[in-house]
Amino acid sequence: MMKPSNYHNKEHLIDEVLEAVKDIQIKFQAEDDEEKEWLLQNSPNPEVQELVEEMTVTMLHVLDAIGTLEPVNGITISKQFGFSKGTVSKITKRLVQKNIILPEYLPDNKKEVLFRVSERGQDIYRLHQAMHQQIDLGANRFLQRYTEDELQFIVHALRDTAQASWFHTEKDGPLLVSSEVIPYPDEVSHDNESTEAVTVNEEMNEIMGMLHTLNSRDLKKAKAVLEDVFFTKYED
Repeated sequence: MMKPSNYHNKEHLIDEVLEAVKDIQIKFQAEDDEEKEWLLQNSPNPEVQELVEEMTVTMLHVLDAIGTLEPVNGITISKQFGFSKGTVSKITKRLVQKNIILPEYLPDNKKEVLFRVSERGQDIYRLHQAMHQQIDLGANRFLQRYTEDELQFIVHALRDTAQASWFHTEKDGPLLVSSEVIPYPDEVSHDNESTEAVTVNEEMNEIMGMLHTLNSRDLKKAKAVLEDVFFTKYED
């Protein structure tokens, strides 16, 4: 049995880990702006700079996917990179309008569209690739401070985190620490406002549970998708 002092020390360390995860999420959110600034500063010409200024993070990711896999259809982009089909459809339409990618229609299947990066889009694609090379170099330099054993532990912890859910369910047993529990619908008043509030809370819990299963790179994608789908207006 774990000694009380060891238990409290472990709980304290877990709290520190959770706080660190929050800090990392905030850092990655801030780096979206940092990446955009790097792209603007290193654009090869004013035309590319203007296009980059208008593009969202998700548009850049979809362009990167097309440049890597071309010729490629929307379904493959969705499966390979975790974007929804609706998001890919909206983004590719936007990229075609800006002549950043080109659609190709198969002679025997007019419904299936393949995408390639246009000559105009190649400049942005290469710029985006160069940015990720700089990020990889920076990440490599940062990780050099750790020993091989520490790096093996980091890899193990990150892979476990990517595959696990942090969302607590009844089958996991009772919580070891007290927490505020959202009441079930039959435990609250039955007026419309209360029922709606409970439904929203349950949906938020479900969404948070799904987000907890993602690694940091996928969290950035999720954030970008949410911004594009719900908070970005597209021209018809």
